[in-house]
Amino acid sequence: MSSKNSKKLLKTVTAAALAVATLVGVAACGEQTPQPQGTESSTQTPDITEAQEKTIRKDILAALNTSDKAKTPDGLSARVTGPALEVRTSELAIAQATGAMDPKAIIPKDIAQTIIPTQSGWPRSVFSITTTTQDQQSKRLLVMTQASPRSNYKLWGVVRLFQGAKLPEFAIPSIGASMGSPDDSGLPISPQQTVDDYADVLTHGTQSKFASKFSNDYFRDDLAKLSATVQQGMERNHGTQTQTFTPAKGRISVMRSTEGGDLVVAQINSEWTRSAGEGRESQPASDAERALFGQGKATATMKVTYVNVLAFYVPPAKSGKKVVAVGAERQPIKVEAV
Repeated sequence: MSSKNSKKLLKTVTAAALAVATLVGVAACGEQTPQPQGTESSTQTPDITEAQEKTIRKDILAALNTSDKAKTPDGLSARVTGPALEVRTSELAIAQATGAMDPKAIIPKDIAQTIIPTQSGWPRSVFSITTTTQDQQSKRLLVMTQASPRSNYKLWGVVRLFQGAKLPEFAIPSIGASMGSPDDSGLPISPQQTVDDYADVLTHGTQSKFASKFSNDYFRDDLAKLSATVQQGMERNHGTQTQTFTPAKGRISVMRSTEGGDLVVAQINSEWTRSAGEGRESQPASDAERALFGQGKATATMKVTYVNVLAFYVPPAKSGKKVVAVGAERQPIKVEAV
């Protein structure tokens, strides 16, 4: 491949990758935050109070702020865990290389709603939905978990909600919601099956036998556009690309809504392998990939590992509605020449 063609292909791939990196960062003016209902009743009491949730969230954000300023994940595991820790560690590594944190890493300090469970055992989770950011990026859905009775609540997951995302309704915090499970019934498909089937759809697109179970969403549409754009460049230069998506075992959190549907947050890992063809070099496709690759030596094939954190609304079976993704976070965590 000539140097001119190689640079042209890289620009095309980079632009497409950046489009997906920002797909959930659009302004959230049209979003609908789930509204509390004041007529619910429960025989159980919430795990924590709204004041306690605020303190927990404040401590977590303080830990994130300290790490962001130092551009290091050292000590972050005391307040961050699961996919959130993997994503933030990557964002900090990229910040070390570029000198600044990505704006999408911002988590507003104010919330629009918190969903507190009545769960009596552990682990247990709290879902909180932030306001939009000062620059009108979309609201964030935060999942904070407590592993054992005397352990700190930690930030487990962060999802940027899609513009106009319609979320289910939950009981007011003083009454509390019911935590769901990966095997919840009364739904078109269970939460765990939702994650497994969606991963198959991401891998195989419209050829997946599960595609009809899901409504269209920003994440899937933008990934399809990215894949098509990159494929055009690859074909011109006799290269190939593949993306495979795999649910991360045990990385799922579920909250039951007032109407009986589930709000599900889960981690799906993916590998994007790009081959520039014999005798050619495959290069990083975005600034984030380039920062993670560092001074690595390029070869004909590059493999990029991503962490994808998805939020789904799984409606009650009786509603007749399809499952829909309502938010996503996608972050490269490893870039290697193979």
